Amino acid sequence: MTVFTSENLRPMKITHLGAQNCVTGSCHLVQTPAVNILVDCGKAYGSDPELPFEKFPVAPEKIDYLFLTHAHIDHTGRVPDLIGAGFNGEIICTHATKALLTPMLRDALSFSSRTDKQIKLLEEKIDDLSWGFELDEAFSLKKKITFKLKNAGHILGSCFIQFTFPAQPKNFTVTFSGDLGCKDTPILPDPDTPDTCDLLIMESTYGDRNHENRKDRINTLKKALDKALADDGIIYIPAFALGRTQELIYELDRIKTKVPVFIDSPLGLEITELYSTLEDFWDKEAKSLKSKGDHPIDFKNLYSVERYKDHKKLLNIKGPAIIIAGSGMCTGGRIVDHLENGLNDPANDIFFVGYQSKGTPGRKIIKKKTPAKAGIYTLTGYSAHADQNALISWVNAMPEPPKEIRLVHGEDNARKTLARILEKK
Repeated sequence: MTVFTSENLRPMKITHLGAQNCVTGSCHLVQTPAVNILVDCGKAYGSDPELPFEKFPVAPEKIDYLFLTHAHIDHTGRVPDLIGAGFNGEIICTHATKALLTPMLRDALSFSSRTDKQIKLLEEKIDDLSWGFELDEAFSLKKKITFKLKNAGHILGSCFIQFTFPAQPKNFTVTFSGDLGCKDTPILPDPDTPDTCDLLIMESTYGDRNHENRKDRINTLKKALDKALADDGIIYIPAFALGRTQELIYELDRIKTKVPVFIDSPLGLEITELYSTLEDFWDKEAKSLKSKGDHPIDFKNLYSVERYKDHKKLLNIKGPAIIIAGSGMCTGGRIVDHLENGLNDPANDIFFVGYQSKGTPGRKIIKKKTPAKAGIYTLTGYSAHADQNALISWVNAMPEPPKEIRLVHGEDNARKTLARILEKK
């Protein structure tokens, strides 16, 4: 917990309710005498802890605003339960996040015990409470608190949030990084430069390592595909429906892969269609490709697998083929069936293209705690998170260094390693 005091704002508390010492379940509470703000309310995965609402320092009905940095479930997944516990404040996010929020939460709710009618009512409630805001413009909350959303480059619509709190002798500024992305990410503009702040609360997922060169990752993917498909096997790619699936489609199109590519994810297909309607938020390269008649997330041998009966048929397909399915950490979804079916065939391969939290099936496969005869590849160039160098560069880009940095959203070694480097600088 961080406590700040000022003449006009006494006391102000920032409490990390989730992802303080781990990666998933992001949730941070800002308390002032008059206003309570929650930044993200995400679901925890694997062995990461999840604080019950009754143990929150502020009851859900007393929270005035919920800011969402982006639509991934580890940042939004508990929003329906928060509403069920009494939250009735405003939900604030970017326009693209608002568009993506409903399908993401609808999919998550389908695994709950709620009826279709209850889910529909929750969707309507979330839509009523949520508001989309423009990037890089200052807006006001109660008690002269202001905020600005800036592009984080993590997924479409992701942002970092810059708050200004009235205080004497000068205002106090707090920046929540959310999840920061990398440069040279397909479809997405590069992360914006942050303004100077008094307190920076920053993610540290990859604070102890660097990714392979992202500019070379198409070549890396092509070489890995050529090697893996040489024995006519199947490549399974566990991928998050939002962000990673669209990046993979984009790059498989760029390398003109000849084998059939199956998107076996109803949510991934829905999000891909939504991405196509959110062209205003694409980067210049993606817009340019579409203007030339080359749709950046569609190609000839790309196949949609929406119905469950078609998923069951796909389990019996012969290679060579590429199957992209959720969930990204293999905690559920159709990828589970594919891995049960093909994990013990040495002709097959698994490509991990995203972070695998402690305790998840994906992490166990990578650490060889799950028996497998299939080849296992980890392509770090596909991470949606900034690596150590990018995190440091992002902080260094501030006109002046922050007075204090608090690292969250990272495992122990990642946080400690990044903290040591930042302290030296």
